[in-house]
Amino acid sequence: MWFFARDPVRDFPFELSPEPPEGSPPGPWVLHRGRKKATGSPVSIFVYDVKPCADEQTQVAKAAFKRLKTLRHPNILAYIDGLETEKCLHVVTEAVTPLGAYLKARVDAGGLKEQELSWGLHQIVKALSFLVNDCSLIHNNVCTAAVFVDRAGEWKLGGLDYMYSAQGNGGGPPRKGIPELEQYDPPELADSSGRVVKEKWSADMWRLGCLIWEVFNGPLPRAAALRNPGKIPKSLVPHYCELVGANPKVRPNPARFLQNCRAPGGFMNNRFVDTNLFLEEIQIKEPAEKQKFFQELSKSLDSFPEDFCRHKVLPQLLTAFEFGNAGAVVLTPLFKVGKFLSAEEYQQKIIPVVVKMFSSTDRAMRIRLLQQMEQFIQYLDEPTVNTQIFPHVVHGFLDTNPAIREQTVKSMLLLAPKLNETNLNVELMKHFARLQAKDEQGPIRCNTTVCLGKIGSYLSASTRHRVLTSAFSRATKDPFAPSRVAGVLGFAATHNLYSMNDCAHKILPVLCGLTVDPEKSVRDQAFRAIRSFLSKLESVSEDPTQLAEVEKDVHAAASSPGMGGAAASWAGWAVTGVSSLTSKLIRAHPTATPTEASAPPRPTPEGHPAPAPTPAPAPPTSSHWETQEEDKDAAEDSSAADRWDDEDWGSLEQEAESVLAQQEDWSARGQAGQAGQVSGQVSHPEHKPPESDWSSWEVEGSWEQGWQEPSSPEPPPEGTRLASEYNWGGPEPSDKGDPFAALSMRPSAQPRPDPDSWGEDSWEGLETESRQAKAELARKKREERRREMEAKRAEKKAARGPMKLGARKLD
Repeated sequence: MWFFARDPVRDFPFELSPEPPEGSPPGPWVLHRGRKKATGSPVSIFVYDVKPCADEQTQVAKAAFKRLKTLRHPNILAYIDGLETEKCLHVVTEAVTPLGAYLKARVDAGGLKEQELSWGLHQIVKALSFLVNDCSLIHNNVCTAAVFVDRAGEWKLGGLDYMYSAQGNGGGPPRKGIPELEQYDPPELADSSGRVVKEKWSADMWRLGCLIWEVFNGPLPRAAALRNPGKIPKSLVPHYCELVGANPKVRPNPARFLQNCRAPGGFMNNRFVDTNLFLEEIQIKEPAEKQKFFQELSKSLDSFPEDFCRHKVLPQLLTAFEFGNAGAVVLTPLFKVGKFLSAEEYQQKIIPVVVKMFSSTDRAMRIRLLQQMEQFIQYLDEPTVNTQIFPHVVHGFLDTNPAIREQTVKSMLLLAPKLNETNLNVELMKHFARLQAKDEQGPIRCNTTVCLGKIGSYLSASTRHRVLTSAFSRATKDPFAPSRVAGVLGFAATHNLYSMNDCAHKILPVLCGLTVDPEKSVRDQAFRAIRSFLSKLESVSEDPTQLAEVEKDVHAAASSPGMGGAAASWAGWAVTGVSSLTSKLIRAHPTATPTEASAPPRPTPEGHPAPAPTPAPAPPTSSHWETQEEDKDAAEDSSAADRWDDEDWGSLEQEAESVLAQQEDWSARGQAGQAGQVSGQVSHPEHKPPESDWSSWEVEGSWEQGWQEPSSPEPPPEGTRLASEYNWGGPEPSDKGDPFAALSMRPSAQPRPDPDSWGEDSWEGLETESRQAKAELARKKREERRREMEAKRAEKKAARGPMKLGARKLD
């Protein structure tokens, strides 16, 4: 039987790259790129080929192999695996690049910053301190050829071929025999008398001075060139001179050298070195220190090297979130670092963390995610958005804190193109209807209208027909002036989505009513919109063949992302990020909004007690605003009304109550801060990010075709009427009083409609005015009939007298 010897090189779990060697330092080793066969991860492989008659070199190589295998330190080249045969030695380390090649590549790419060099030298000095002070070893080969750089830009000390013990055991320093390396030897080595007094670190510190000179000035031509510091920074020159001094006794210990350079104003006293030192010790830092560090980290990332951010900062951020409970503070630096990643890396490293963050109940985390969604939305696919992100985001519509509701509305601009049919046309519209009709914050109602106008092109044709006209018409009746302006601009931005009949019968009557609005900005926008709609109607009237072209988008399918530009080009509502026109309008209202400060308080939301002529409490939340009998009559009168589905609006209220019952500390503080939010700004009680105020939605673009941006409106005059003083539904003029006032006087058994609901809690068209008048008349008739019946029963009972026991009631 024959036995064949196995080739150890073939069975080695690492393989050399077919590319030529990337550069080899002076010495017996040749550096190759390589990879692990199982995973493909990159490594560096140092190869030494055993040659005959070179026993001394072979012993040096084997000693270096042993030293590298046993020494473990963050600043020393990391050993992974090795192979020793009769023909060769293979040493596998982390993937690195020789310092000389790294410096040349960085200079060609624009040069290294001084802070990067300071941290690199800090690492080499720290490695020397470990060898000398902790291991009593002399490196004996410190130079550019013995330093390597990993993918994060970290400098690693290698070249351990000529290392020896400082204690004398094992013999003296090995002979190098290579002129390129002997030029770095200190001058005292030439003195064979042995009378020179020196420290064990003196020779290595001289070589460190040579390394510093080469880093800033290039390859060292001869030892005499060390006298001229050249391009070495002034803050480092005094310490450099100590290293290359002729007296070896005064050369500082590596630890002392670090201490001197870290002194105030020293070369290694900068933000970059401080950040690296903190990251090295982050596992033992207190939670408060970590929070402060991550909060300040974002300001510095722009000046840090890209490789450092990707390969050193990012893993620490992910670890801090996963295991360190760092919370929302890691989001800002995390997204900043994410800009340096490729799309594939972003999907692998950032997106899983973002998806997990959206399920967090931490409000600070949620609002930071919403504010910075623009930075990662492009990397989210539609299934992830619809199944893992949107279900968590919609809880923000029901949050008691106005800042979260506002940011949730803004985030829909970015999420809408990725939402499916149900989430966009059903779920989202339900929440928008509730916010526009019932939210107590005027700017939130305004932003809801703005957002609806911007995402209108993504809605299905049936939803657009059912929602847009009714929603914008409702906005034009809002007591908050910027909301009325938003309603007008909403019509303008979605002008191509309406038929000519809708323009003539639904939109123009609403706009004409705004030509006598108390606010001049509203009137100006109304006149401009009227002229534009009239010009469309006139052009079709002159040439009826244009009708098909004008109405081509009315029944078109929902736009795909990037196709909703028709409205923007016509009305100047270009969407860039999360912007809105609300801030410009709100800044012109330094005083209280009409419904929040300058007038009596708005009616309280449903579910809370409100002052009324009768002591009866507010009715419990139900799926209908009126009693079953009233709903039945109303339904008979609204068969032809343009309604937006018969959604169970009451269920949203019940869900809100269950969610709010579980909320924590923000609720009370958020309510307490509403008195100061009269200018439309919603502040976070503890954390106040700059993006969370109402002014964050800046207007972008302007009315085209010669139109200009509306001038800032005047502050609301004193005596501005309440929401309840406007004529929301009835045909009679608004000075006749609130049509709901009579309903509030009914007995407690009759539920009281909420004036904030603006009629039925759904998107209703203008056709509902006549229906509401009929429903009101029907209610009055039922009330009169009930009173008549009660009076008749009372008369019969009084005429008959008390009934006898056992008597039978006949009527």
